[in-house]
Order: sequence, then C-alpha cells, then structure tokens
Amino acid sequence: MYEKHSLKEIIGLLNDNGLTEISIKDGDKEVVVKKEQKVAAAAAIPTETRTIQENITVKTDTRKSICSPMVGTFYAASSPDAAPFVEVGDVIAEGQTVCVIEAMKLMNEIESDVSGRIVEICVQNAQPVEFGQVLMYVE
Repeated sequence: MYEKHSLKEIIGLLNDNGLTEISIKDGDKEVVVKKEQKVAAAAAIPTETRTIQENITVKTDTRKSICSPMVGTFYAASSPDAAPFVEVGDVIAEGQTVCVIEAMKLMNEIESDVSGRIVEICVQNAQPVEFGQVLMYVE
C-alpha cells in the first residue's frame, strides 16, 4: 500500500490546502484521509444595552362583586311593572335585596352581602344567569 512518508505527504496536502478530506486512488487501492473539523466558537457581537424607564401606574380594582348564588333567570324588579330594586349609582346596604332570580318557578330574592354604591349592573332583565356569575359591581 502507501508508505509512511507518502501518508505524511497526503496529510500535509490536507493541512496546507485547508481541506477536510482527501481521497487518492491508485488502481484498485484507495486511501481516504479525513480531518475532523473543529468549530470555532462564534465571536460575541457587542450589543448596546439601554435602560428604558417607563412610568407605569397600576390601578387596583376596588370593586366588590355580587354574584348569582344559583342558576336561573335574572329580574331587576319584583314584577314587570315595578321599579327595579337597584340602579347604577344607588347606595345599598348589606342585606338589601338587589334583584330576583327565578329558579324552578320560584322567585328568590338576592340580597347584597356588601354595602356601597352600585357602579355596574352586568346582566339584562330576564337574562339567564349561571351559578357564580357576576350580577353587579359595588364600590
């Protein structure tokens, strides 16, 4: 096959020419020399770092919710021709009736467990409601 000094020459060719693989054929004989390529670590690219300061104000929600204790139909008044129990802007006390929920043909008066001013009524009259659904917010 190839002699020791011939292989050294082949390796020298590989190194001198920046090759990673060389293949030499001589009749039915073939020599393949491969050089493992080392990957150089990528150079760090300098980046510009800026500190950005923003004025962020966080508004905490101080509203309390009155939720439906059952599945049923929400009614704002005790009857269609009666005035609603509460409206946005009304001040209510704990234990005051705020609406009626009809469930299984029974009219259930819903009392507030908080006191304050009604700021939002979240459901429409005669709208179906789910257990735990927010009916209104109080501040």
